[in-house]
Amino acid sequence: MEDKRIAFIGAGNMASAIIRGIISQGLFLGNQIMVSAPSQSSRDRMAADFGVKTTADNCQAAAFGRVLVLAVKPKVLDEVILQIRDALAEDTLIISIVAGKSLKTLEGAFGRPVSLVRVMPNTPAMVGEAMSALTPNGELSKENMAFAVRLFEALGRAEVVPENLMDAVTGLSGSSPAYIYMLIEAMADAGVASGLPRSQAYTFAAQAVLGSAKMVLETGFVPGQLKDQVTSPGGTTIAGLKALEEGGFRGLVMDGILAAVKKSEEMKG
Repeated sequence: MEDKRIAFIGAGNMASAIIRGIISQGLFLGNQIMVSAPSQSSRDRMAADFGVKTTADNCQAAAFGRVLVLAVKPKVLDEVILQIRDALAEDTLIISIVAGKSLKTLEGAFGRPVSLVRVMPNTPAMVGEAMSALTPNGELSKENMAFAVRLFEALGRAEVVPENLMDAVTGLSGSSPAYIYMLIEAMADAGVASGLPRSQAYTFAAQAVLGSAKMVLETGFVPGQLKDQVTSPGGTTIAGLKALEEGGFRGLVMDGILAAVKKSEEMKG
């Protein structure tokens, strides 16, 4: 973008993660970023951590640059859009990471055609390993869409999906870090029960999950093939797999994700 300035309305964890990523990847400098937040402590933290400009005035942030990221709670979104919609330049790229708010709802709140992309990132954005799903509205140019993808690739991986799959994305990658943390905790508990110190048990379990995920992403093998490579006849792995299958492991994981998908469908507006 010629006018390399970006503004954020909201100063929560995800806004911080995005700012950290785009600065570390050289997409923006601190002085090209403005953050609007009602809390002085939040503004001070953002300025200290990233060297960004800050304001308590949402309209000032909205008018700051050609990219605006909406990073507020869903309950205040309508109020925020009502405040800023007349302050936006016609060509502003609007990125919403507000959970559960559809493109139709967002477009209706602005009351006029706007270039808009809805994004569902997940919390591993805080360590540069996000999985983000992006879905554009009909006003978004190819250039702006490419820019939005590049912006979220600064946080990890990014994929474009149709909006009717965003609930599935929410249940799968949006909520699943919590399931993975539970898995790591359970794995570590088993390690402790077998004699490992707690701190080492967490390290062994977390690194096993990290390495296994990288194998799926980088080898081109499907998970079943990778599983079979670990599973020797009559060995320890097949004994563990048998116990997991008898406990309904696969079904429980599927049920958990589908429950999250269903809840996302119920919450959307």
